[in-house]
Parts: sequence; C-alpha cells; structure tokens
Amino acid sequence: MNYNWNWRIFWEVSPDAAGTYLDTLLSGLLWTIATSMSAWIMALLLGAIVGTLRTVPQRWLVALANAWIELFRNIPLLVQMFLWYFVVPELLPTAAGDWIKSLPNSAFITAVLCLGFFTSSRIAVQVAAGIGSLPRGQRLAAQALGLTTLQTYRHVLLPMAFRIIIPPLTSEFLNIIKNSAVALTIGLMELTARARSMQEFSFQVFEAFTAATLIYVALNVVVVLLMNRLERNFAVPGYISRSNAGGGH
Repeated sequence: MNYNWNWRIFWEVSPDAAGTYLDTLLSGLLWTIATSMSAWIMALLLGAIVGTLRTVPQRWLVALANAWIELFRNIPLLVQMFLWYFVVPELLPTAAGDWIKSLPNSAFITAVLCLGFFTSSRIAVQVAAGIGSLPRGQRLAAQALGLTTLQTYRHVLLPMAFRIIIPPLTSEFLNIIKNSAVALTIGLMELTARARSMQEFSFQVFEAFTAATLIYVALNVVVVLLMNRLERNFAVPGYISRSNAGGGH
C-alpha cells in the first residue's frame, strides 16, 4: 500500500485560512456537541411525556403514544432527516417555509428536530418500561395519600423510573452523539463532515478519520463516566445491579 502518512497535517493551515486542520476538527466537535445536547434535551422531555402517556388508564392516550413511538422509531433516521429538511418546509405555508429555509442555521435546527423526535420514541419506550417495572403498590400508596394522577407520576413514579432506566438512557445518549453524523447529509458541518472536508482538501484520508474516530471515542468515554457517576448517586438498591448497568453501555 503506497500511502504517504502525514500526521503533521493537523497543524497546517486549512484552505479557508480560518485556522489549522485541527481547528477545523474542533469546530466540528463543537457542532456535534451542540446538536447532540440540544436534541437530547428535546428527546428527554418528549420521551418522558410520551412514555408516561403509554402507561395511563385512558386508552386513547395510550394509542396516541404508541402511534408516536411507531412512527418515529420505524422510519430510518436518514429518511427522517431528508423529510425534515426538504419536505416539511414545502408542506408549510409559503411564508413559513421560506422563512425556515432562509435561516442561517437551518441545517442545525433541522438536525436537532430530527434527532430529538427520533430519539424521543426510543426514550419513551424506556420510560414506559421503567414505570411498568415498579411495584403496583407504589401507585396505590400514592392514591391512598390523596395524590392526583399527575402528582403520582410527578412525585412517585417518574423519579423512581428514571433512576432505574439510567443505563439504557446512557446508551441512547451515546446513540444520539453517533447519529448526529447523519446531519452531514443536509450540510451541517459537524465532526464527521469536517473530517470529510479535511480529507478532500488534504487527501490525508486516514489521518482525518482516525482523528475523528479518536475524538468520538473520547467524547463517548466522558459521557459514560458522567452517566456512571449519576447512576451511582441515584441508583435504587434492589432494582438494578452494577453488573447489569455496565452491560447496558
């Protein structure tokens, strides 16, 4: 294999003269973090709501929650990304569609919405499973104390459920970081897109994607360590063991 390795490429000035190639990758990392964190907050809020609705007594709410989950979970993420970016603006009124397309960060907003809705369906399943794993006596005890259904979920069921599902939530957090790479297809210059740009200009393909891989690994290791610490602080004795928690990551 005749390939000229050049690890000093990262300290060379990029063609846009905005900095070195290393600066280019770090800029992509910032976009990856911003996209992942924004989408994660959105997915966590929506997932908690939809997952809760999946466990309420009202059947029409359960059906609505199930429809949400099946819709966003069963359509490939890449297809959803294209739908949000190319199709949704065309379905809106002309003024609204033109405004969305003219936004300076339309690719970022689209990626956040797409990843947020897609991941919310997966988190909703985890939340519903967490609530379903709780003893029925907890709900009955809350009702005996005079708590309303909303208060029961807010003060009793959801706090317990979220403590139990921290391991699978960690996996979803890691997934949303990795899935953010799909946003390069709509023009978001996140980490993978920056690495691709670097190899196109410098022709150092192995160096570019090796660096991107190491950055992704480092970012995910930080997430795992933080989530492990969170799990240790909020773990419920008797509901999950440390050995099982590690397997979920």
